[in-house]
Amino acid sequence: MTRERFISEVRACQGRLRRFLASLCGDAALADDIAQEALVRAYVSSGRFIGNFKAWLFRIAYNCFVDHLRRVPGPSISLESPEALHILDPAASDASFRHEELQRALAKIPEKERTVIVLHYFEDLPVKEIASIMQIPSGTVKYYLSVGRDHLRKHIRL
Repeated sequence: MTRERFISEVRACQGRLRRFLASLCGDAALADDIAQEALVRAYVSSGRFIGNFKAWLFRIAYNCFVDHLRRVPGPSISLESPEALHILDPAASDASFRHEELQRALAKIPEKERTVIVLHYFEDLPVKEIASIMQIPSGTVKYYLSVGRDHLRKHIRL
């Protein structure tokens, strides 16, 4: 992959990548740090890249996120802060306010369930692509979606 193609591909999906990581982390600055680490790893490996660039980049970013969770002891990822509630679309604070309860509920469910829900519903990715990103079987993605929705229902007042 040429440097120009890499830059073009990154520009095409960097907003979605940042939103994905911000939804997982709940911290815009941390999401940017993890995205930067993922982009560096991707660039270093870009000579060996073959396939769907977005899925490949999201898989690298997800792995960077998991690496961060392993390095930081205890619960460091929280969507409880007021700043975190406006991460998905900072310009739309009214929309963010309406989704505050959803963001808090997402913070309370396990990381893998949160990841598949964010990828499927926020990023509109199909199950097969999520399976590729997370390196798990499609059936497991479906399971996490089902269980994750059930867990969200318990935390959201309807």
